[in-house]
Parts: sequence; structure tokens; C-alpha cells
Amino acid sequence: MAARARFGVWWRMLRPFTLVASVAPVLGGTALAYAGGGFHAGRFLAFLLAAVLIQSATNMFNEYFDYVRGLDTREHVGIAGTIVRDGVSPRLVITLAWAFFGTAVALGLYISATSSWWVFGVGLLCLGVAFMYSGGPRPLSSTPLGELAAGLFMGPVMITLVYYTQALRVSASAIWTAVPIGLLIGAILLANNIRDIEADRAGGRRTVPIVLGRRAAVRVLAGSFALAYGITAALVALGHLSPWALLVLLSLPSTIRPVRLFLQEQEPARLHPSVKGVAQVLARFGALLVLGLLISAWV
Repeated sequence: MAARARFGVWWRMLRPFTLVASVAPVLGGTALAYAGGGFHAGRFLAFLLAAVLIQSATNMFNEYFDYVRGLDTREHVGIAGTIVRDGVSPRLVITLAWAFFGTAVALGLYISATSSWWVFGVGLLCLGVAFMYSGGPRPLSSTPLGELAAGLFMGPVMITLVYYTQALRVSASAIWTAVPIGLLIGAILLANNIRDIEADRAGGRRTVPIVLGRRAAVRVLAGSFALAYGITAALVALGHLSPWALLVLLSLPSTIRPVRLFLQEQEPARLHPSVKGVAQVLARFGALLVLGLLISAWV
């Protein structure tokens, strides 16, 4: 039981439900390339592992720096706060985060050596943004730019990199298709910040919900959902995506519950399911988009 409990602590620190934000762009970019006739198994697996490692490291940096700044407490809602609640060594957390970054860099060298070296340069930029999300004197997570940075770099930027490393070309259609996924990734962080609005305000943060207010932030969340599905439908109508991409509409009903709960509740403990619900929207949207792209390549 002790070993299982320790594993559970470390698993929670990786914030597994957020890892969809790294998996979805890799699968989406690869499916886009595959539908266009490009696929490289080695680079796909390396990119998938690197993306998960970077996301996990970012979560651990967030864990460490929130602890250092005194933002995490035993009463913190959600799966963050394993250092203060579970006694995990801060030094071990930050060391493991850097080890994950180092492994991702090694994988990036392989990806770039077998595709193009400009990929490595952009990848290093992505690593810098991932670190600055929680680290540095003015972390992005404490500003209204956190959602934008995550959505941009894990959406269009990452998917463009994935697409290029598979197809060895850049496609405007791939970049536009990445926008809905980027919007949904940003929506996960926005949902997290809506839930934590009071704790973040007390910690001196200036997140989007604090700047705009809770109800306006919920409207932005709903608008992100509407834009993600609307852009996908528009890409189909314009011929940039196969009609099979409209399978994503099957996930549309799952957007209702998180928004409704944010409008009905303000207690952070009761809002955690909404944050998970937004992550599930991305998971379902991404899975259905990948399925639609694969079907379009097979039929």
C-alpha cells in the first residue's frame, strides 16, 4: 500500500488529466500529415514522448515555484500542492523537472537531425515558454497572457512542428486546423484560473478571470468552445478539411456542463469537476478530429 500511495502522489503531481494538452496536438498534427500522405513512425513516437515530458516538467515547475512563492497550501483544491500536502521533496521535484526537459532536448536532437534543424530552434523557444509559464521573476501564469501563451505554443506552433516533421513541409491548412485545439488548450487553463480566482487574487496574480471578472471569464470560456467548433466547421465548408472532421460535433454536448457549473457554483471544491470537464472536451474533440482525418485518408 505504501508503494501504491507513493505512486499515486507522483502520478497526481504530473496532473495526468492535463496531459491531453500535449497528446492531442501531436496526434492531431500527425493525423493531418498522414491524411496528406506523410508519416514517420520514429519522429512521431519521439515527438509524442517529448511533448508529454515537457508538459509533465511544466506541471512540476508549477508545483515547485508555487511552493516557493507560498501560493500552495494544504487547503488548495485540485491535484496541485503535493509538496505541501504529501511531503514530496522540493529539490527532487525541480531536479526531476529538469531531467524531463533534458530528455526532451535529446529527443528533439533526433527529430531535428532527421528532419530540419530549424525545428530544434523553435523547440527550444517552446521550452523557454514552458519554463517561463511558472518560472522567472514574472511568470506567465500570473498574468493575463498565460492562456494565450499555452494555446499558441501548444496549438498552432506545436502542431505545425509535428506536421512538418511528418510531411517535411508547412501547410496553411494545418496551421488553421491547429487553432481549435489551441483554443481548447487555453480553455483548460482558463477554467483552472476561474476555479482558483480567489486564491490567485490573494497571491497577487492578475489572471484573465481576475482582470475581466468571473462571469466575463466564463463567457470567454464559452466563446472559446464556440470558436473551436465554428472554425472547424468553416474549414470543412472551405474545403480545407474533409467532411469527416465534422465528427468533432459529437463532442459538442460535453461543453455544456462545465460552463453551466461555472455559472452555478463559486466554491472551488465544487468547480474542480468543471476543470476536468474542459480537459475532457479537448480529449473528445481531439480524438474525433483524429478519427475523422484518418477516415478521410482511408476512404
